[in-house]
Amino acid sequence: MIRAIFAVLFVALFLILSSPLMAIEYFLRKSNPERADIHSLRIVQWAFRQVMHISGLRYEVEGLDRIPKGEAVLFVANHQSMFDVVLVYSLLPYTTGFVSKKSVLKVPFLRVWMKRLHCLFLDRENPRDGLQMILDSIELIKQGISVFIFPEGTRSKTGELLEFKAGAVKMASKTGCKIVPIAIQGTRDVLENHFPFVRSAHAKVTILDPIDPNSLEAEEKKHLADYCRTRIVEVLQ
Repeated sequence: MIRAIFAVLFVALFLILSSPLMAIEYFLRKSNPERADIHSLRIVQWAFRQVMHISGLRYEVEGLDRIPKGEAVLFVANHQSMFDVVLVYSLLPYTTGFVSKKSVLKVPFLRVWMKRLHCLFLDRENPRDGLQMILDSIELIKQGISVFIFPEGTRSKTGELLEFKAGAVKMASKTGCKIVPIAIQGTRDVLENHFPFVRSAHAKVTILDPIDPNSLEAEEKKHLADYCRTRIVEVLQ
C-alpha cells in the first residue's frame, strides 16, 4: 500500500508543480511546435519513469529498432493493466497521440498534458465519438504524428487477450501507414493481480515487425484487426 500511496502522491505533485512548464511549453509552441512536442514528450516520459521506479516496475524491451523512423505509424497493443500506458509511453522515440477514454478530461492538469501530446479522447458509448476519433487519427497521421491505440477497447479483466475491434485499425487502412504491433506482458503483476496494492514486478515489452497494409493479401487486409491480433497472440503464447 505504501508504494501505491507514494505513486499517487508523486503524480499529484507532478501535475500541480508542472504547471509553470505548461506555460513555457505554450509559448514555445507558438514559435516551434515540433520542438515543443518533443519537450512535452520528454517531460511526461520522465514522470512516467519515476512512477515505475516508485512502483517497483522493472522491465525489458525487445525490438525498439523495429519502429520505423521518419514516418507516422499506428501502434497497437494488448491492454491488461493501468501501467501499460506508463510503461510503453516512456519508451516511444517520438511524439505519439494515445487514444484514451473521455473521462480523463475531468482530471485537471492531466488533460492539458494529454492535449499537448495530441492524445485523442473517446466515449465508448457514443458511436459518433468512434467515427470522429478515426477521422482525427487520420488527420494526425497525415501531419506526421503517430497514434497509439488499444484495439481491445478496454483493459482485459483476466489478462486474456480480447477481440480487436475492426474500427481500431481503420486509420491505417485509410492512410496506408504501417502498423506496429506491441505485446505487453507482466504489467498486471504491479497492481491488477492484487488491487489495491502496488507491488514490485517484472514486465516485458516486445515490439514486432511493422505491418504494411498495402503489402497484405486481400483477405488479410479485409480482416486487418484480426491479423494484428494474431501477431500479438504469437508472442503472448
